[in-house]
Amino acid sequence: MSRPKIARKSTNIDMTAMCDVAFLLLSFFILTTKFKPSEAVPVNTPNSVAAKVAPEKDIVMISLNNEGKVFISTGDGAADKDKKEQILQSINNSKGLGLTDAEIKALVKAPFIGVPFTQLAGQAKLPTEQMNAKLPGIPVQDSTNNQMIDWMRAVAEVYAGTKPNLLLKGDNVAKYPAFKNIITAFKKNDLMKFQMVTNPESVPSGTDLWKANMKGVKQEDL
Repeated sequence: MSRPKIARKSTNIDMTAMCDVAFLLLSFFILTTKFKPSEAVPVNTPNSVAAKVAPEKDIVMISLNNEGKVFISTGDGAADKDKKEQILQSINNSKGLGLTDAEIKALVKAPFIGVPFTQLAGQAKLPTEQMNAKLPGIPVQDSTNNQMIDWMRAVAEVYAGTKPNLLLKGDNVAKYPAFKNIITAFKKNDLMKFQMVTNPESVPSGTDLWKANMKGVKQEDL
């Protein structure tokens, strides 16, 4: 007796469920992703081949734009915000500015400080979108009007016993006198260690640094 022949059918995989899952995941990532916001103070940093990564906490950044305006900011972490509030309280007390708690809280939330002492209350009232490079900046014109010295004094006071991670982010076309006066503010408060923020680029092939990297020699050991 012959065996009955079973008709062969091609395998059929229903991809509907997988497509649904893929689109759900795609929608989730699109809706939850936070894109990097544009800089309130654009600074075109010079190129360098330094490979050292900037720190992520205890940050105090001084920005110098192409117009010579100076701004000060801190990190976004809770601890950095707390330090920023202490720095503002110190400036408020030492300069007798009379800032209210609400104004100080508003300045803590601000992306940076970019006005002379007498205009801090005014900056506290500005919406965040109006806090940009149009602000006058912190005066650092000369030794008689270098308010960065007082800001660095407050930083040194708040970080007493520890060292802040000082970052100096200067524009590629910024004039030297403003840069020099910022360094002077550091020195007057015994803040001798800081990092320059630059635009990293690859090491040119054939150079001594390139040869050292190929041999596994660390840059700081050169």
